[in-house]
This record gives sequence, C-alpha cells and structure tokens, in this order.
Amino acid sequence: MKGSTETTTSHGHPPLHTVKVLRRTPLNRVFAAVYLAAILALFYHHALTLVSSTSISSFLICISFLIADIVLAFMWSTTQSFRMRPVRRREFPENLKLVLDNPGEFPRLDVFICTADPYKEPPLGVVNTALSVMAYEYPTEKISVYVSDDGGSQLTLFAFMEAAKFAAHWLPFCRKKKIEERCPEAYFRSNYACCSETQNIKMKYEVMKQRIETTMEQGKVGYEWVTSEEEREALSKWTDKFTRQDHPTVIQVLLESGQDQDRSGRMMPNLIYVSRQKSRASPHQFKAGALNTLLRVSAIMTNAPIVLTLDCDMYSNNPVTLQHVLCYLSDPDMDSKLGYIQFPQRFHGLNKNDIYASEFKPLFVTNPAGMDGLAGSNYVGTGCFFRRRVFFGAHSSMVSPEIPELSPGHVVDKPIRSQEVLALAHHVAGCNYENESNWGSKVGFRYGSLVEDYYTGYRLQCEGWRSRFCQPDREAFLGDIPISLNDVLSQNKRWSIGLLEVAFSKYSPVTFGTMATGPLLALSYAHYAFWPIWSVPITIYGFLPQLALLINLPIFPKVSDPWFILYAFLFLGAYTQDFIDFVLAGGTVQRWWNEQRMWLIRGVTSYLFGLVEFSFKCLGFSTLGFNLTSKVVDDEQGKRYEQGTFEFGVASPMFVPLTMVAMVNLFSFLRGIIEISRGRRSIEEWFIEMFIAGFVVVNCWPIYEAMVMRKDKGRIHTKTTIISAVLVYALYTAASFTLKI
Repeated sequence: MKGSTETTTSHGHPPLHTVKVLRRTPLNRVFAAVYLAAILALFYHHALTLVSSTSISSFLICISFLIADIVLAFMWSTTQSFRMRPVRRREFPENLKLVLDNPGEFPRLDVFICTADPYKEPPLGVVNTALSVMAYEYPTEKISVYVSDDGGSQLTLFAFMEAAKFAAHWLPFCRKKKIEERCPEAYFRSNYACCSETQNIKMKYEVMKQRIETTMEQGKVGYEWVTSEEEREALSKWTDKFTRQDHPTVIQVLLESGQDQDRSGRMMPNLIYVSRQKSRASPHQFKAGALNTLLRVSAIMTNAPIVLTLDCDMYSNNPVTLQHVLCYLSDPDMDSKLGYIQFPQRFHGLNKNDIYASEFKPLFVTNPAGMDGLAGSNYVGTGCFFRRRVFFGAHSSMVSPEIPELSPGHVVDKPIRSQEVLALAHHVAGCNYENESNWGSKVGFRYGSLVEDYYTGYRLQCEGWRSRFCQPDREAFLGDIPISLNDVLSQNKRWSIGLLEVAFSKYSPVTFGTMATGPLLALSYAHYAFWPIWSVPITIYGFLPQLALLINLPIFPKVSDPWFILYAFLFLGAYTQDFIDFVLAGGTVQRWWNEQRMWLIRGVTSYLFGLVEFSFKCLGFSTLGFNLTSKVVDDEQGKRYEQGTFEFGVASPMFVPLTMVAMVNLFSFLRGIIEISRGRRSIEEWFIEMFIAGFVVVNCWPIYEAMVMRKDKGRIHTKTTIISAVLVYALYTAASFTLKI
C-alpha cells in the first residue's frame, strides 16, 4: 500500500530517488487516537478497582496490574512513533551516470569488518564477507577493506593472506560472469552455471578453504604454507609473550591498490589487517573501540569520505549496493546534514517459519521505515554507509591537533606501505592513544553502552545528522543467525543491558532526546532503550492471573460486565495491528505467530535477566560483561533447526523462569477446565483468566515437547525441569498465603 510520492530531481536531471508515504498512515493515526482513549478508560477502571479494594490481596493485585498496564501503555506509545509517517524509498542507480560522468568522480570507500574470536567467528566466514565487498561493481582502486581482529589471532591473519591470493582470481571472474552472488561460499552453494572456468575457480576456493580450516584444526599456522618472506615476518610477531589481552599493534597490508593486480591486469582493492594494541593495564572498549581504531588507521592510510561498517558474518548480496547509496550521497540537492544510509539486516539460512523470530522484521524493516519518515533510520551496527565527517561533526578540531592526518578533509598522498604512513597508523592504534581525548564521547563511535550501534546512531541524530533507510529489491547484505535458543537469548540479554545503559543515562531519549530530536523521534529511540521493561508486564501476566485461577480468586471482569469489552478491544486491537504491519512488510501468518511467541519468551528470559543484571550493575555488583554469539553451527543442531525444533540443550538459568511459566499456565488451565466441567466455576466469570492461561499454553507447546516428549540433546535438561517444578510449588504456596489475606 503506497501513498503520496515525493520525487527528488538533480538539477533538472531524472530523479536519483523517490519517497512515498504509506497509504495506511491516516488509519494509523485514527487508530492511535481511539486506542489511547481505551487506555485512559482502562486506567479509570484501575482507579475504581483500587479505591474499592477491601483486602490486602485485592490491593496488591490492583497495584500489580496497574504497574503492568502502565508499562504496556508506555511501550505502546513509543511504537506509535513508527506509525505516524512510515515511508518507502526507491533509488534509480541507472541515472547516476548523469551526475557522475567518469570513474574518477566516484568517491572512495573504506569498509570496516570486525571480528574478535576465530573459534566463535570462523575466519572463513569473515573472509567471505571481505571478498564479497571487494568484488563490488565499482572501481576497485576506490575500495579499501580494513579487517579488525580484536582477538589478535595469527589464524585470522593467515586466512586473509590466503584470501588476498584468491581475490586475484575471484574478482575478475565475478566481473566477467556478471554474477550477483559475489560471496564465494554463497555462490558455490547456489545453482551456478557449470563450466570449466567455474570449476577451476571453485577448485581454487576449495584449496583456500581447506588451508584455512586445517589451520583452524591445528590451532597454528603451518609454515609450509607460507610462501613469502613478508608473510613469514608478519606471522613471526606471534611470540610466547603475545596474548589476546596483551599484545602490540599489528597492521599488515595484504593488498595495495596501485601495486597489486588481479589476473586480468586490473588494480586490486586495498586489503589491510589490523589488530589494535591491547594491554592488561589499559581498559579498552569492545566493538566501538575497534571501530574507532579503524576510523583512525583508515584516516592515515586512505581517508575515504564514505565508510561502510559490516558484521563479520554479513556478506554483500548485491554488487551495486554502493550505487544505491550514491543516489543519495551524490545528489546535489540532498540535505547537507545527511549522515548515513542504513540497509535492513536480512539473513540466509532461516528455517521455513523462523522459529526464533531471528528475522526481527519490526526491528530491521517496519520500524526503520517509520523512523525514516521522521528524521531517518537508526543505525543497527551493520550494512550502514556513513559520511566520514559525521564522526567528527563540530568537534573535528578536538580530534588531535598534532595529527592533521586524522581530519576528514585530509588528502592522503603517500603509499599505504610507506614507513611514514605505517608508523603513524601504529601510533593511532595504540591502547593509550585515546586517553584524555574526545574519542568515544564527542568523536567517533560512542562509548557508554554495549549496543554501540544504537547509541552512536542516536547521538548522531541528537547532533542534527539525518539518515535514510534503503531497501533495494535485491537484499544488499545477508548474515548468519544463531540456531539455538540459548544463543538467541544470550544475544538479546546483551542488547537489553546495553539499551538500559542508555535509557538511564544523562542522554536518555525521554529527556535529552526529546529536547535534541523532538518528541516523535525521541519516542522511537525510547522504544528500544526501554525494550527490557517488557519483562515487567509479561512476567506479571504470565504468573498472576494463573495463580489467581489456581486459588480461586477472580481478578478480571465477567463476560457480562461492560468492562470486558474494553479488555477484549485492547488485546485484539494491539495484536491485530501488529499482525497487519507484519504481513504488509512481507511476513507470513506462521512467522508472525513465532514473532509474538518469541516476544513472550524473551519477556521472561533475556529481558528479565538483562533488567536484573543491569540493576545489579547499578548497585555495584560485578556482571558477566560482553559475550560473543557463536557463529559455529553443529550438524545435529542444524538438522533440528531446519525441522523447526527448538534447541535448548544447555542448562541455562534463563530456561528456569520460562519452564516455570509453562508449568503454571498448564496447571491453572487444566484446573480451570476441570472446575468448569464439574460446575464448580462459571466460564463467564473466569473467561479472561482461562483465555490468558490457554493462550500461553498454546505458545508454550515447544517447551512441553522439550520437557517430556523429546530424547535428543536439544531437549530441556531434567535438572531445569526439577528446579522449575520446585520453584512453582514454592510460588503457589506463597501466593496461596498472600492472596488469601
């Protein structure tokens, strides 16, 4: 459904891009007004119930549901900001030739790829990501790829030495065959046209792959595969004193444009390996610190005006992605405050129904389109093209007065292998370089949150920068997804802690954001910042009505009560609107069901644990810190995932409240069915409690299956089931005593 169209022309030329406001926008606004009136009526009902409370139990119940509904109302209000003016943009790369007449006018691009652990993020996957962007349909001498290895691994460097050799064959092959899938691994698992040339390039890829994987298995580089003195010298830096937490800076130029050529005689892109200096005595930021190091090193070596940040597993799926970006950045009529272009995160390898809702369609598709209609999409950490100058803003003079080469306007006129350039690059990659500087606060990627992407994008928009959300028909990037529930929830818990760090900081979207960006955009960012507080209403509604049902204490209006209509409208209205948005964004009914199920699961697991861990952190207790999500796929896990079977496997503490919810709702629902069938209770009086319990029971089917019906390694551990059962009994006993007072 599309609405009004705005067309941007470029000095009389055909348009480079258009924007359409979605036709459903007026309906969204009307529904928001109606739903707001219903929420106010609900609070009026809460007030009446609270005033008429005659016992401690009824008072506690009223307070609990009032808190839950206040949180639900606040989070609902934040989602409305995405629905006030959602837009859909379209680019016309074919018209770029009217603005950029020759290859010399195409701007240079620096690509940042970060990895941190070769055993959780296999180097072969990182290599495939790098090769896919090196093979862009773009002047190769304009591309520089920087790989940040925060794990300081010799294995990763060796993998890229092999990749540099293979790239000399792969890049001309892609150009000659005009293939679209320029990630080698993705191309060779597709239905590619088989010929002798293709078989030859596949054989070279398999040789590279075998060397990298054999090296990983051995845990060290076999020097029989080192073919030059330069490679031997680079790998010799890994001595006994070289550890992951304590090592010097390593910068290795693997390919240099102007010096290295591919098999067809064309220049190769720059390919640079960077491992920043680490010291146990010096604290360091995680991914944001690695990105800022790349920002400085790349400024010294190439200083391209456009910077692309990519996750190590997010390969390029569209060779003309950069042309879509240039439709905005090269448009002479475009706003000078346009800072970055964000592409949606898309994933390969999702099973048919996306059981873990890893697609995150609201997060990566529908919500960014809504923000784009306000002032621009949020930054999601990967697939984002920046103007380099946004990282310096009005503070470029504060970067480092003694190093003018860090200025966004500096023109690099020395070879990247020159001693002067390499010495300065090593200097700015030092672990103490940022001490007493503005890096991470006013300059570069921002520190202060585990979710550096969300925080950086938010701070940039607070400074007045704008962005665009770009969705070409062919996905620009495709990434890996975790295939076990524990990995999914651990990743979400890390996000939750990082988001709360922003929510309760001096830069909170509710206060600072409202003044800096305006109320609607601030609400959009507040929706993410306060994401983990979903755990409060989900936990209350997941336990309290069911316990009341077990101890025969009705708490909701009867079906014949006029207030019942209000509850029905609030539930059906919210779910129906969410369903419509999901389907209009290209989702299916089954995927929507799994999306809302995972929202409930996250509410009593990752959101809850993230909220608790953040609270402990605020109180001064130590926390577990940053953990990488493993990109390694076990064969048996992979088979179960493809079959749509939930993978529990480990005895994670997060599975305990989830199992407790499943038990409490099943017991209460069965108890209600028995009582109603015997005529001891009326379905009219207990309908809402029974509906909530039944709804949760249906959503918890994979949990019941994993507790009692499965025998594979992915089932729920018996220990988890026993602990949950004991806690459920203790909770029931406590509730029986408390709610009957």
